[in-house]
Amino acid sequence: MDDARTEDWYGPHAATFGDRLAAAREGAEMTQSQLAKRLGVKKSTLVAWEQDLSEPRANKLSMAAGMLNVSIMWLLTGEGEGMSAPEDDGSPEIVDLSYALRELTEIRAQMRATQERAARLEKRLREMVK
Repeated sequence: MDDARTEDWYGPHAATFGDRLAAAREGAEMTQSQLAKRLGVKKSTLVAWEQDLSEPRANKLSMAAGMLNVSIMWLLTGEGEGMSAPEDDGSPEIVDLSYALRELTEIRAQMRATQERAARLEKRLREMVK
């Protein structure tokens, strides 16, 4: 598998921690319930991690990486020992999904930047009101 393609697929600009965690879990052929039980957390906690609503503590992160046979660094950044990019068989569904994933990633980045701008503006306004 082409390393650049793998990095692009699961790299920091294309995937989030939650995306990589879900991919590794699916690659290990585990359900959310199964992994949550093995980690000793509620399914809702694991779902929140996969949806990037919260993050695991270091001990749970380490356990998950071990159970899913990926490195902690790969889960966090997409670099290191982890999952290979899915095979692209050239089918239109894969191409369309890849495009949609890239577009969604760009939208997330724009939303994150807008959120940061709004937070800075709010901070300035609050300081002016004091």
